Amino acid sequence: MIADRNALLAAIDGTWPAARRWEEGPWTLREGKGGGQRVSAASAHGVIAPDDIAAAEAAMKDVGQKPLFMVLAEDRALDTMLAERGYAVKDPVNLWKAPIAALTNKAIPRVTAFAIWEPLAIMEDIWASAGIGPARLAVMHRAACKTSILARWNEKPAGVGFAAVHEGVCMVHAIEVLPHQRRQGVAGWIMRRAAFWAAEQGAQDIAVLCVKENEAANALYRSMGFERVEGYHYRTSPE
Repeated sequence: MIADRNALLAAIDGTWPAARRWEEGPWTLREGKGGGQRVSAASAHGVIAPDDIAAAEAAMKDVGQKPLFMVLAEDRALDTMLAERGYAVKDPVNLWKAPIAALTNKAIPRVTAFAIWEPLAIMEDIWASAGIGPARLAVMHRAACKTSILARWNEKPAGVGFAAVHEGVCMVHAIEVLPHQRRQGVAGWIMRRAAFWAAEQGAQDIAVLCVKENEAANALYRSMGFERVEGYHYRTSPE
């Protein structure tokens, strides 16, 4: 059975974990330690009042973070309140899902994609070239059930990805393909290798996040049988 929306949202936290995550009033708060927006944003799990926003802002500042909120489609009142406070929309994201079987129905050519943990130096170099440095690698290490994916094309390293499983859902993160290896299907093979690995871990579903402006990646996921299940964006502090 395809995981429901709440299971997919839980898998985001479970497969790309913050250094610390805690509940405070109507908020889920995260301390990212430089690991990016996803592990640093506050998200609502109840009715929000203006005073609640001030409390979340203070909590984020207490851990040295600029206030940042993750806003789901259902959070319209919160979105309005943040806009009124001068918060800007940043990085609208699509959440895609598919059954594992949709990606394991095609054999991966030999020496094309490998599941490896821990990441090799060449993999860390590819991530670093895309701005994914030690703080985000630390996020990967915090996940419980995980692997990294190395893709090869034209007999040379081509791209990398990270996959982790949380309660039957495999999430794929940090897909990066070297510029000279793009538009040759490399990202698709990374996704398929992640699906084969996830099946071995007992996962039934696979999901991926993609910023809406990345039209090529969104088109790839759609062509592979993924369904868009959710969208969200961030609101970032005007400070």
